[in-house]
Amino acid sequence: MTSMSRARVARRIAAGAAYGGGGIGLAGAAAMGLLLAEVQLARRRVGNGTSPHVPNADGRYGGTYAGPGQTPLRLTMLGDSTAAGQGVHRSGQTPGALLASGVAALAERPVELRTVATPGARSDDLDRQVALVLAGPVPDICVIMIGANDVTHRMPATRSVRCLASAVRRLRTAGAEVVVGTCPDLGTIEPVRQPLRWLARRASRQLAAAQTIGVVEQGGRTVSLGDLLGPEFAANPRELFGPDNYHPSAEGYATAAMAVLPTVCASLGLWPAEEERPDASRREGFLPVARAAAEAASEAGTEVAAALPTGPRGPWALLKRRRRRRVPEQEPAPATPSS
Repeated sequence: MTSMSRARVARRIAAGAAYGGGGIGLAGAAAMGLLLAEVQLARRRVGNGTSPHVPNADGRYGGTYAGPGQTPLRLTMLGDSTAAGQGVHRSGQTPGALLASGVAALAERPVELRTVATPGARSDDLDRQVALVLAGPVPDICVIMIGANDVTHRMPATRSVRCLASAVRRLRTAGAEVVVGTCPDLGTIEPVRQPLRWLARRASRQLAAAQTIGVVEQGGRTVSLGDLLGPEFAANPRELFGPDNYHPSAEGYATAAMAVLPTVCASLGLWPAEEERPDASRREGFLPVARAAAEAASEAGTEVAAALPTGPRGPWALLKRRRRRRVPEQEPAPATPSS
């Protein structure tokens, strides 16, 4: 599917989400029926994240930066098993811990991490997760990773985007910055064969593009995870996928965290001002939001953020391709009451 075609589909899905439209089929019912045996085989071979282990990474990072009167930044992870870090064995290997460590180092300020993400969650669980978040002190920034289970459970894309956009709106209204890692490319899961692999990839990228439109229109930023689970994972599946061949390994989570960290830091005002301007040499610039969303869905680590409010083809967005930053693995200090 071309970028322009994906942009049109994403805009239709996002419009349906905004105005209460029905689901838009990402694959015909007849085709899915023919693939039923393939789906069942893939589920048996993948395991679909049956490992219950999710390390508890909550706590304070960057304690060495603590000073008199300095309160920690609050970072909260929402979403599914990818946001929680299912599939790794140490808390320091989870994306939340990696992001908290990276933010603490760049801000030279402690970061308090809280995780409400739930393995198996779909976008309709975000309402519950946001309620948990807003029951306490409002975080400085929330990172959401969601979408894979929406695709595998065939949730209507319009409903998926509507739930995500509502979550972003509530968090932004409360005063939190929001960064969303969009739906990963499920066509890279090793045991999934053709033609299911092609359908999974198409559905994943369509949802990722539609998610981007919904998030940006509510004042959040997105980072594409699709291709991070694409060429790099397909070329090195034994290294980048975990033992269940479904969830990322420690190296896989580190790769995703490296892509998301610059956008998290930019949202918190920790990035140099000169790096916020579009760099033509990196193919950055202002685009209609649907086109920016479609391009981001096809390229790993691409950020999309709101820019000009309107344009000849609707809202515009800034597309950025930030340089990735690796962070060392750290274990949290015991969680302490936030001041």
